[in-house]
Amino acid sequence: MLGVPDSTRALLFDMDGVLTKTAVVHAKAWQQAFDEFLAGRGEPYVPFDPVEDYDEYVDGKPREDGVRSFLSARGIAFDDDLVRRIGNHKNDLVQELIRKDGVEAYEGSRQYLDAAVAAGIPRAVVSSSANTTEVLTAAGLDGYFQAQVDGIVSAVRRLKGKPAPDTFLAAAKELGAEPGQAVVFEDALAGVAAGRAGAFGFVVGVDRVGQADALRDHGADIVVKDLADLL
Repeated sequence: MLGVPDSTRALLFDMDGVLTKTAVVHAKAWQQAFDEFLAGRGEPYVPFDPVEDYDEYVDGKPREDGVRSFLSARGIAFDDDLVRRIGNHKNDLVQELIRKDGVEAYEGSRQYLDAAVAAGIPRAVVSSSANTTEVLTAAGLDGYFQAQVDGIVSAVRRLKGKPAPDTFLAAAKELGAEPGQAVVFEDALAGVAAGRAGAFGFVVGVDRVGQADALRDHGADIVVKDLADLL
């Protein structure tokens, strides 16, 4: 019924890009934050690419890890204070965009969640975002999950971010499932890699931006355009 193995006892969903149309919001905020920083250095620079740079360096990762990854790729020296300042500015921009434009859920994802509820399989949202609760509420998805492991929870518990599997493992544990009994749903390359690293029973790659081959290469067992394709 849900397009996952019959042995499945838990469904673990990334949020941005899988459940909600917020990946583009994050990409826009990252672009503005990084371009403002690069321009402020007073040197010629290549602007942040909201597709390629976003997918490669920041998508799915904890905010400060994304900053470090991008700056390292550009050969720019940084310290913890700079990382925090850029990351905090990006988060402020995300919140401003969400307040201004709202948040929309993917209709196919809502249909899939309804089917999961009907099937009685426990569900968790697993996101690196510290704004997970606000985004789910704005999108009308806040009543679907029995567990939530987000950026705030990860900081408190000191969980390693994606591509490490720690957040997904924590969510599976909260739902009372072994990794092999859980399915991971991810659109980010780092998230798919986390699903594979955690030895989860099944990893679904959600291709919103035309990177199906890369999702498979990083460990997706199946790649779909939309969660409704699994029904």
